[in-house]
Amino acid sequence: MILRLLAIAALAFAASPSLAAVTATATSPDKVLSVSVTTDNDGQPTYSVSRLGRPVIAPSKLGFILVDAPKLQRNFEVADQKTRSVDETWDLPWGERKSVRNRFNELRVTLVEKTPLHRRLDVVFRLYDDGLGFRYEFPDQANLKTARIGEELTEFSLVDEATAWWIPAYEWNREEYLYNKTPIEEVSIAQTPMTLRTKDGLHVSIHEAALVDYAGMNLARAQDRRFKASLTPGISEAKVERALPFPTPWRTLQIADSAGGLVTSSLILNLNDPNKLGDVSWIKPMKYVGVWWEMHLDHKTWGSGPKHGATNDNVMRHIDFAAKHGLGGVLVEGWNKGWDGAWFADGSEFSFTESYPDFDLKKLTDYARQKGVVLIGHHETAGNTVVYERQMDAAFDLYKSVGVPAVKTGYVADAGGAQVLGPDGKVHFAWHESQALAGHHVRVLEAAAKRQIAINSHEPIKDTGLRRTYPNWISREGARGMEFSAWGQPGNPPEHEANLVFTRLLAGPMDYTPGIFGMKTKAPDGVATTWAKQLALYVVIYSPIQMAADLLENYEANPKPFKFIEDVPVDWADTKVVNGEIGDFVTIARKDRKSDDWYLGAVSDEQGRVLSAPLSFLDPGRKYRAEIYRDGDKADWKTAPQDIVIETREVTAADTLTLRLAPGGGQAIRFVALKR
Repeated sequence: MILRLLAIAALAFAASPSLAAVTATATSPDKVLSVSVTTDNDGQPTYSVSRLGRPVIAPSKLGFILVDAPKLQRNFEVADQKTRSVDETWDLPWGERKSVRNRFNELRVTLVEKTPLHRRLDVVFRLYDDGLGFRYEFPDQANLKTARIGEELTEFSLVDEATAWWIPAYEWNREEYLYNKTPIEEVSIAQTPMTLRTKDGLHVSIHEAALVDYAGMNLARAQDRRFKASLTPGISEAKVERALPFPTPWRTLQIADSAGGLVTSSLILNLNDPNKLGDVSWIKPMKYVGVWWEMHLDHKTWGSGPKHGATNDNVMRHIDFAAKHGLGGVLVEGWNKGWDGAWFADGSEFSFTESYPDFDLKKLTDYARQKGVVLIGHHETAGNTVVYERQMDAAFDLYKSVGVPAVKTGYVADAGGAQVLGPDGKVHFAWHESQALAGHHVRVLEAAAKRQIAINSHEPIKDTGLRRTYPNWISREGARGMEFSAWGQPGNPPEHEANLVFTRLLAGPMDYTPGIFGMKTKAPDGVATTWAKQLALYVVIYSPIQMAADLLENYEANPKPFKFIEDVPVDWADTKVVNGEIGDFVTIARKDRKSDDWYLGAVSDEQGRVLSAPLSFLDPGRKYRAEIYRDGDKADWKTAPQDIVIETREVTAADTLTLRLAPGGGQAIRFVALKR
């Protein structure tokens, strides 16, 4: 009897509310998403996420491994929780839309260790109706002055079976891989964004926002559908080293019923700090041509010699073409000394102020100015940030003095092969998404902004929405671009662009360099699209700078399809996703920021498709002239990519167009608003 009473008492004691772990909860503004944060029996903090009452993320761990102190993992308790709500609208100086609504509910959970160290850690969640972000904030405290992070223990434990679209992490070619489509259980270590579609059709993208002075996050599948953050290695045993106080980047989950809902989400942008640069009216979105594609086809060379591309005569020819066709800029690669010899992954011989003898920067910028055109500069670093930073101020001063308003930077080096200057004063090799490179890119942006210069970075650190904070980060690469269709083994397949829209492009703009009419290249399948799809890419793949990437003679020989490239804007007032499925097809409509015109782009994979496109995005009661560039009856990316039909018809918002897309095909439409 006594033993029974003791057992009952023990059960009552264990169930006592005073001993139960505290659970902090919050919901999104319209109660679509909810999050719960608590600690388990070991004091391990966890979070979980539900959508409309249905679990999406099962309890997933939070915390850190430190290289010089006990883990920030166990023996925590929820010491405090606070909530607040924000509903505001802010304007993009350039972008996919004019205004962005920033509406969220925030939950701040303060965790305190029950051990004698009593270290503290805040976890802040911001819940939107289409996703959420959470980050750690390390407050100032007596028993932790510097966080030397060996690993982040953040988990994402997916509840439902899902298909994943992903590219591998820690491979030599950075982000430049074709996307895998596999069951979630077959993912190994993936870069972000990683996009998922559950068996019930829910779409989820896992990424991060505001990557500043921290290591980029990858996703390592730990077991079944449970993923753990895998921070990019640093130059010491610590992957991140920061003095307190500081916040981490946001870990993000975009969640939508449709694939298009991921595209129209502003979550990543909203989680970044507002513009730090002040007046940025000097940033000018534009279309451009360049001394570039001819090098990828081996017609010209970056280095000096008889085939040198960056000569006065060749650049002037491109300036004349840009001026004649209303294009704003001319990119010139290979103008500066250092391209001769083994520059790849070295970069020690690059000069960013000295040009080859057959290139006169002042003469060419003056000539361009007279024609109403600007030169776009080029700084290839070969990943050697040490050499670049030593010359960076002088290089930007030079460009400022001659009127070059934008620079394409490059970091061509194998992953893990970039070079940085460490705190010890020595040169170290580093990963492109390491904490060291994150700091480097911000220094470049700040130095360029002082001279009113925009940056388009290639072979970059991943995009995490920092264009809100630094609007001069106008575009970047960060995926397999069009050059793989010039020489890739294999090249980019027909599904590639329909993958990019729902994966890489969820992070931000991409300088994909479309507009190719010369379809036969060194790649086995050449350029695996139709001409109509090349035109559609100007709408489908967003970038505020868009290149007309082909050889000038291909445009001169085909003025009718080239007219769409002349007409299409690069800066938008609004964006709508008409339809789309990951890797299969997508139709996007965008409204010009400077007129009442709309533009539509639709692309398919290797399958021919017939899509329905309601025009409800147009202004009701208004007539438009639809200038249509569509695949011809015989069009096929393999056999007849150049088969294109150009026609016009009058439409209104009440109409629905039937879009016939050839295999590897597309359709581009300009809707010209007619006078009322």
